[in-house]
Amino acid sequence: MYNGLIKKMLGGMHMKLEFLGAAHEVTGSCHYLEFADKHVLVDCGMEQGPDLYVNQEIPVNASTIDYVFVTHAHIDHSGLLPMLYNHGFRGQIFTTTATHQLCEIMLKDSAHIQMFEAEWKNRKAKRAGKPEVVPLYDMNDAMGVLGHFVSCDYHSVINVCEGLKVRFVDAGHLLGSSSIEMWISENTGEGVEERKIVFSGDIGPGNRPLIKDPEYLTSADYVVMESTYGDRTHETPPDYAVELARVIRDTFTRGGNLVIPAFSVGRTQEMLYFIRQIKAEGLIHGHDNFKVFVDSPLANEATNIFGIHKYDCFDDEALELIRKGINPLSFPGLKISVTSEDSKAINFDDDCKVIISASGMCDAGRIKHHLKHNLWREDSTILFVGYQAVGTPGRALLEGTQEIKLFGEPVHVAAKICRMPGISGHADVNGLVDWIKAFEVKPQKVFVTHGEDTVTELFAARLRDEMNYDAYAPFSGTEFDLAEGEFLYEAEGVKIQKPAALQKASKAAKVYEKLLALGYRLLSVIRKNEGCANKDLEKFSRDVQSLCDKWDRTDG
Repeated sequence: MYNGLIKKMLGGMHMKLEFLGAAHEVTGSCHYLEFADKHVLVDCGMEQGPDLYVNQEIPVNASTIDYVFVTHAHIDHSGLLPMLYNHGFRGQIFTTTATHQLCEIMLKDSAHIQMFEAEWKNRKAKRAGKPEVVPLYDMNDAMGVLGHFVSCDYHSVINVCEGLKVRFVDAGHLLGSSSIEMWISENTGEGVEERKIVFSGDIGPGNRPLIKDPEYLTSADYVVMESTYGDRTHETPPDYAVELARVIRDTFTRGGNLVIPAFSVGRTQEMLYFIRQIKAEGLIHGHDNFKVFVDSPLANEATNIFGIHKYDCFDDEALELIRKGINPLSFPGLKISVTSEDSKAINFDDDCKVIISASGMCDAGRIKHHLKHNLWREDSTILFVGYQAVGTPGRALLEGTQEIKLFGEPVHVAAKICRMPGISGHADVNGLVDWIKAFEVKPQKVFVTHGEDTVTELFAARLRDEMNYDAYAPFSGTEFDLAEGEFLYEAEGVKIQKPAALQKASKAAKVYEKLLALGYRLLSVIRKNEGCANKDLEKFSRDVQSLCDKWDRTDG
């Protein structure tokens, strides 16, 4: 560390990697590279949900950034690109063709949200005599930055400039998602130094509907990898169509509606895929022609983009349907809601129905209106099909809250709250381990990012202790010299001071994190008992089984 600091002060530094966002946090992914007089970002994401640590600013003016490489279109990886443009960025943004097209709709949607929320806050601020709120960016910024995108094909090695080559490979997380292989080189005066860095992006779990499984990579000097589920395994996935059919059937039998909060891009299309199967196989008797409303303009645009990329991104099962002339994302009874009037009309429809709407964590968008009309009804069901971050309304509902505030008014929770087990866009800990094990030679260092605070540390510890990787979970602001293989600066996490009301929730989250840590320890103990006497293993199994039976919170 100290050698690095001395070198930094003397100005001899080169090939610097700095971690900015998604460091000991799940969202806001952003990494900065500096080499051969180039300034590069990998992802430029917005933080979503609770913010735990202060993120360091990009260390140079936005106008000096030469290139940005985007792993995928989710807002926590791309959402600050319009702000970067607003601050002067005029370089090139490289990503896959599908990601480029999804960003065209998602960044414009994000700009609309920024402007709407600023307008709403300013109405309140004006009445209270408070200063005006300025949005992070506006539609002009979103439109401006979209003009700087460069579409790339999977697997093609792209010579970006002298000293920089990249290749995108399928990460299996979202349509167009990628891991990025990056080769950087610099003439040091004593010869050319080259290093290969792999940025995992978000790694998919495999066996997802519609899109292909993640591809494995085999070589790198350094790896920056996500750890969203680095402390746990996913539940054994059910037959999703059968399970969803059961929830629909039970809800309709009670005379209610099924409301599914779902992310507009990815999860909504998966739900449509399963519902098409349900209808094709006649799994809902007595309600064969039930209506399904997709109430999200963004989701509807995204579904069209999915259709455009069916041949380069869809998996074999989905392609087989297409070869038979079947659209895997359409079926009789599908209703597309575009305007706000369309959205309002849904809740005046007396028929039992399925409503799919965003946002997936219930913290914004049209879903809040559908919750307002259905949460208080004992006959309705709210089905969660994705991750719910700590502090979001979705997480509160899953944890059993009896009341939530919607549009400033308390709403009693009487509806059945459940979740679809096993559905995730991220690999679990076993999937992450399989991904890193595919490297034929261990990288010099693995940087663990994009996970909750303790999860990054737990996963890095597992890589070190059980698999002998040199793994490290950096905080925002950490700098590393890729040529010398040493830290220039090891940052410490700077906690954001929270209001007292939030500190109680934070304490509860820490207790839960402690429980997760103990779960990780249990897995380690299990592995250490491999080869023990059968009678001892049987007793151990019974003890674990008893514990699971006591605390199982399985829905339904």
